[in-house]
This record gives sequence, structure tokens and C-alpha cells, in this order.
Amino acid sequence: MFDDVATQVHKTSVEKGFWPEGGINDIFIAKQCMMIVSEVTEVMESIRKDKGSQDTVEELADVLIRTLDLWKGMRLSGYVTHSLDEAMENKTSYNKTRPERHGVRF
Repeated sequence: MFDDVATQVHKTSVEKGFWPEGGINDIFIAKQCMMIVSEVTEVMESIRKDKGSQDTVEELADVLIRTLDLWKGMRLSGYVTHSLDEAMENKTSYNKTRPERHGVRF
């Protein structure tokens, strides 16, 4: 499910010039991670400024798009080798076994 969506969003991202032709490096990955953080900030700002459901959901979609794009690019470049679908299944199953709030206050 995620693997397939990631393929589509990454294809668009490459077509639009967001990925360097000569390959990627650690600095590029770090920058992409910070772009995800900036999208998360936009979600918070949408809520804080009461921009409404549509805007908030669109900003959340941007978080997912950038995250899936990064994973796919990292996979194609050999930085990661595991399936995102498999990782999601493993993590969601594991989280079901953890204590409330994973044992922390917040």
C-alpha cells in the first residue's frame, strides 16, 4: 500500500526536478528530513490559525507526500532496503503491545 503510493509520489517529484541527477548524499537526505519538519510545522500553523479542516488535511497530505518520496528515493539509492509496508506492519503491531502513552507523561 505505502510502497505503491511512494512510487507514484517519487516519480512526480523526480519529474518536477526535486531530486538531483547525480545521486544523493547524507546532506541531501538531511535537507529532505527538514522539509518534512517544515510541513509538520505548517500543519500546526493551520490548526493554530484556525484555517479549517481542508487546509489542515492538505498540509498533512504534504507531510505524507514528502515522507513517502524520501523513503522511495532512499530505497532506490540503496540507503534503505526494507519495505515501508513491512515496516509499518511491524511498528503498528509492536505499538499495540506497548503501555499507555508508551510509559511516558506526554
